[in-house]
Amino acid sequence: MFQILKKCILLLLIAVPVFAQSNAEENEPFWRQALGGFVLSLPDVQVQSAVVALDGGNIRAYSTAGTPMWNYYARGRISPFVTRSREGTSYFSRTNGTLIAVNRAGRELWQYNLGSPLCAKVIPGWDSRIFAPTDKKIFCLTASGNLLWTRNFESSFSVAPKLDKTGGILFALENNDIYHIDPFGKVSRRVLQKPPIALLSVESPHETGSGSASPEYRIITVYTDGTMELIQYENISVSAHGGTLSAPIPRLPSTPVAAISRGNKIAAVSDDGTITFISLEENRIIWSGDSHIKEVINKGRKPELEAEMLFDERGVYVLSKDGASGFTHDGRRLWFSFLYNAAAIPAFGNDGVLYSGGLDWILYAYKIEDRILPDNFSIYGPVPEGAYGTGHFNRSYIPGIPYFEFEIKPRLDQIESGIKAGMVGENELAWISFLMSVADSKSPIQHRVSAVRLLGQIGSQETIPWFVYLFRKEADPAVKATIAAAIGSIGVDPDGVAIDLFFNSIGPVQGMHDSQVLTAIAAATGALCRFSGPPLSLTGIRILLMLSTDIRPIMVSRQAKRELASLR
Repeated sequence: MFQILKKCILLLLIAVPVFAQSNAEENEPFWRQALGGFVLSLPDVQVQSAVVALDGGNIRAYSTAGTPMWNYYARGRISPFVTRSREGTSYFSRTNGTLIAVNRAGRELWQYNLGSPLCAKVIPGWDSRIFAPTDKKIFCLTASGNLLWTRNFESSFSVAPKLDKTGGILFALENNDIYHIDPFGKVSRRVLQKPPIALLSVESPHETGSGSASPEYRIITVYTDGTMELIQYENISVSAHGGTLSAPIPRLPSTPVAAISRGNKIAAVSDDGTITFISLEENRIIWSGDSHIKEVINKGRKPELEAEMLFDERGVYVLSKDGASGFTHDGRRLWFSFLYNAAAIPAFGNDGVLYSGGLDWILYAYKIEDRILPDNFSIYGPVPEGAYGTGHFNRSYIPGIPYFEFEIKPRLDQIESGIKAGMVGENELAWISFLMSVADSKSPIQHRVSAVRLLGQIGSQETIPWFVYLFRKEADPAVKATIAAAIGSIGVDPDGVAIDLFFNSIGPVQGMHDSQVLTAIAAATGALCRFSGPPLSLTGIRILLMLSTDIRPIMVSRQAKRELASLR
């Protein structure tokens, strides 16, 4: 009998490869680490490591195996929000409003004065730009810390900004206004008659597809009474009740506390601990179940109603200070876990590990699932869901291209002034196309060099492949060196295309010998290594070692040695 039972349990574990736990006290943590401080917010888990923000002003990073990786001290108290980008860069702010970027190796990259501290997490965009929210304000900066645009608002945020399916951000204000801001700062606003608790970007039911982004997605407003409203993106600026789609979205059974979407499916958890799964395609509730919050209520305890949700290829997850729950897409509860004395909402990683910072100043990691999220990874984190179109020339943005030198320079000066003022905004696509047209033309060298330099300051990661194309095509050393410098100023190369270009350019096959170009390659390689850290820096260090030898020109070897020293 015992052997039969043993075989049944084994088959069950194979069929559902998770580690079920009904009480965290009954299961030893996978690992634990003393933090030396109080955890301010949920850990951010990405690229095989987790970072936590502490009340003493420290950001600590640990590998998914529990090994301490680095400890950054912000030299002051920090706000309770830390975000990691695809490259593993951590973004957070001091309470005095200083935004700080720290790379995946714990090295500070840059600081920017926001004027007031973050009021929510920084949101990384598709091309590594970031959206930084403070009270009544949002800043958009490049990955290297250059300001692209700023937007001000009348009220504080009631629903924190989040990236939507168009690559822009959605949020709500305390005055019941909801906003959508596209990546270039274009604002759409709508006034609601009651406050939403969540805004979701969903695929349109029965969408036939027209090739444009706006008709393919809709906005769902989730209200405290359990009702939901479906709004067209193109009608978000229409007055309340105008432009709203008449869709019979089922009402949630009780007051929702968190909601999330994927495709045209919605999952929401309510204050009674019930999780509800809705299909917009079928306009009905597919299933409902009891989360760990329901179990807490059944035990006679008052639950923590602040919650986060995940919805990915593995299933749907509910996270709160009381614990976590996991469900399959068809509604089977995989597991639930209780947490006691958690200082913040836990985080659930792609590797199936639950990370929780305790009131006892200890970070706990519980191995919950054996399944690993099958994300589309490159060298670093998941590949972005889309692109902003900043990586190629588009004539439609600049119908009147100037062809005479006296017309080009004033336009370059205008663009440079806009970049310095942090007012790129809605001009970005037009400016990028104009700069590309000048850089890849027979214009005077000084204009082409200026155009390349300004492209680097606008700083879109999507421009990197175009720079690689131009570098290979270009013959003039001044332009070639400026292209390398522009790549370094962007700082982001998660696919490794630029670092591969540099490596191949200095090898015996290419035979690059120009000192100006080689010096620029050394400086750009150092910048990419400082920003992205390992594993990109492994190839970068090889490049710098090759350029630092005595057989290279003195100015090249000196620059390479300086870059190597900066990486220690």
